[in-house]
Amino acid sequence: MPAPNPDLPAFDPARLSPVKRALISVSDKSRLIAQAQALHERGVKLVSTGGTHKAIMAAGIPVKDVSELTKFPEMMDGRVKTLHPMVHGGLLGDRDLSNHKDAMHQHGILSIDLLIVNLYPFEAAVAGGGSYEMCVENIDIGGPAMIRAAAKNHAHVAVCTDADDVDAVLSDMDANGGQTSGTLRQKLAAKTYARSAAYDASIANYFANYMGDMSPAYRAQGGKLKQALRYGENPHQTAAFYADGSDRPGVATAEQLQGKALSYNNINDTDAAYELVAEFGDNAKGAKPAVAIIKHANPCGVASADDYITAYKNALACDPVSAFGGIVALNGNLDAATAKEIVKVFTEVVIAPSADEDAIAVFKKKKNLRLLIAGGLPDVTAPSLTQRNVAGGILVQDRDNGYVADADLKVVTKRQPTEAEMADLRMAWKVAKHVKSNAIIYVKDGATAGIGAGQMSRIDSARIAARKAEDAQEAAGWSEPRTKGCACASDAFFPFADGMLAAAAAGATAIIQPGGSIRDDEVIKAADEKGIAMVFTGMRHFRH
Repeated sequence: MPAPNPDLPAFDPARLSPVKRALISVSDKSRLIAQAQALHERGVKLVSTGGTHKAIMAAGIPVKDVSELTKFPEMMDGRVKTLHPMVHGGLLGDRDLSNHKDAMHQHGILSIDLLIVNLYPFEAAVAGGGSYEMCVENIDIGGPAMIRAAAKNHAHVAVCTDADDVDAVLSDMDANGGQTSGTLRQKLAAKTYARSAAYDASIANYFANYMGDMSPAYRAQGGKLKQALRYGENPHQTAAFYADGSDRPGVATAEQLQGKALSYNNINDTDAAYELVAEFGDNAKGAKPAVAIIKHANPCGVASADDYITAYKNALACDPVSAFGGIVALNGNLDAATAKEIVKVFTEVVIAPSADEDAIAVFKKKKNLRLLIAGGLPDVTAPSLTQRNVAGGILVQDRDNGYVADADLKVVTKRQPTEAEMADLRMAWKVAKHVKSNAIIYVKDGATAGIGAGQMSRIDSARIAARKAEDAQEAAGWSEPRTKGCACASDAFFPFADGMLAAAAAGATAIIQPGGSIRDDEVIKAADEKGIAMVFTGMRHFRH
């Protein structure tokens, strides 16, 4: 570990540093020429590499090739061009230390005051489905080395990792007579190390995923700021929203067409809603229309029907009280008729793969309602990771993409479920996967009839779901709750018969559950006595 140099002055945020020479090497050239011209007009000498050098030259802007500094040609398809003392000495040389200045003078090293580098597009190569060889070739080596070097020497050097940073430098130079402020250089240095860390994290995770190593020795994570949030779950908590660079359709990749900025809770609930509705398949690919309504990350109504307006009305009927201020997700195109129904109830967010222009026009009259268009549905079977922070660590696991095929279902009671019951059991099982444990879900005719979520005992969840159904009956003026003759799903096994009996008392005639309790025989016997059909999945869906 290098000892601190006593000759180094303390970092001064107010200290100005002149910009006389800039090294530019960018993969994103969309604003290159305008920014290179702006630097030239401010008297900055430009040095560049490869395609960046050619582009600046073609625009008629004076620029030197980096090989003129290094006296060494680019080689190995550009892999070796900036890894040279003439470059890194110019970036790392401390202008306050006489021995650094002497070394630079002795070896003819010219100082570099501004570095503009955006890294090879590794993340884009992965997101675009590039081959293994293509992705590896897009791992930048010289770029990260340079930006880290420049950031370390931020007492004198400004480093830009995207075009917005260059605009900030130009404004700072104009405000300070061609110099950059210590405050800006420090801010850019901090951003640089975060960018480098996120870049390396994406590479590390790519290799881990490619090799199927779900427990690598080091777990890296990174993301790019998508939105600074007003606050977190509560007003006294600070929060921000980061995109992780993956192409999984959802709240992070969706386009917001209207409405005020999303809150922390909006984002969390919208993600829960969209992941749930994706379980029903893509309507554009032939799946039946499905609608999920979410409140506080739990579904309060889910339905599948022949059209979206019916699916929405059936989902809403399950728990119209909880749906107030909720999130609505669709598995296909939002039409105007459904949009008109949705706006009758105060709704925070609506997310769908697409929407008709007429539906968008309906929502425009509700300026605070957020409409998100995701462009597609997430693949619920695709492998991906979820993670959660705990004190001193991170819990990482596969996303719950567990799927139970019909052949895996085992009827364990004397009575077989009817075809209609089996359809409702399958739906209830899909919903159970997305309800906080302990979870009990009642479904009838393709719509949830009652949902009990997040209770410490399964029998309480069964009773709450039944009470929700009774409340819905009263609100709708039905003659009986929809739990009469319904199917029921439990996300985990019934440890005792009491939870199953509570479901039977609510009106359930068929039950789907994982099985696996030491008292399975007791539960099955009780089901047989009640004439209930029971199906085991062999898989549980805890969600904490």
